Amino acid sequence: MEFKNWMDEKVLKIEECLRTIIKEEKNPQKVIYESMNYSLLCGGKRLRPVLMLGTYELFKDNAEEIIPFACAMEMIHTYSLIHDDLPAMDNDDYRRGRLSNHKKFGEATGILAGDGLLNRAFETGLEAALKSKVEITSAVKALYEIAKSSGADGMIGGQIVDIYGHDKISSVEELKYMYSLKTGAIIKSSVKAGAILGGADENQLRALETYADNIGIAFQIEDDILDVTSTQEKLGKKIGSDIANDKVTYLSFSTIEKSRKDVEQFTDEAIKSLEMFGDRAKHLIELAKYLTNRDH
Repeated sequence: MEFKNWMDEKVLKIEECLRTIIKEEKNPQKVIYESMNYSLLCGGKRLRPVLMLGTYELFKDNAEEIIPFACAMEMIHTYSLIHDDLPAMDNDDYRRGRLSNHKKFGEATGILAGDGLLNRAFETGLEAALKSKVEITSAVKALYEIAKSSGADGMIGGQIVDIYGHDKISSVEELKYMYSLKTGAIIKSSVKAGAILGGADENQLRALETYADNIGIAFQIEDDILDVTSTQEKLGKKIGSDIANDKVTYLSFSTIEKSRKDVEQFTDEAIKSLEMFGDRAKHLIELAKYLTNRDH
């Protein structure tokens, strides 16, 4: 119950901030604001910003001062979902229980809404770097990690490997490499940014990188399992889309039972990496369990 209260409080603060970021002006381009907010404010677990805030709290008590950086990460994640759903990518009609962005506003507007969220993410982060109490060098380093993780050597790189998966993925290790980019990169940068903003030293940063690497892989394996075992009502999107799109997943190489055991193993390794932080890591430990033991 204590963890749930902590999580709910963090999500509430993030939601409050997100609602202030994109104002729907009555100008010729007003549909782009509507489209951006349609996807940004439609719910979701806000896992990446919560990871950033939880990591920051390993070092400092007041995470509210970095909420704009956490919201920047959520905007990047949301833009990636809009683009993932496009016909040229996963061709999904539903996201979080309602029409995906391109089905609601059209493909061109969906593409531009994703682009707009990516740019607004860095506007928001840079404004926070200039105006907040966070030390400016730490703020720039955190934004650098976020930018790197969402580019061609991070999330976008993972997406392109995924698109051409049948030509590029022939083993579990190659699949894990794709996961470490497509899913793991912005999970990792959420953790690293929180650590950098909090003032982590090199040893602490390495431990947190290990934590993030493991939960990133576990999270994606769990996603692969849920795509087969969950329901559209729980997931908020069509199930079986990986099979329908002929994608290589963890279940291409493993059974569901073995995959679940691997999720447990990666989660245990993540938790073990936090030992140096003692009781201050209790929320990150519970978050790792929450991320990888979900039914939707």
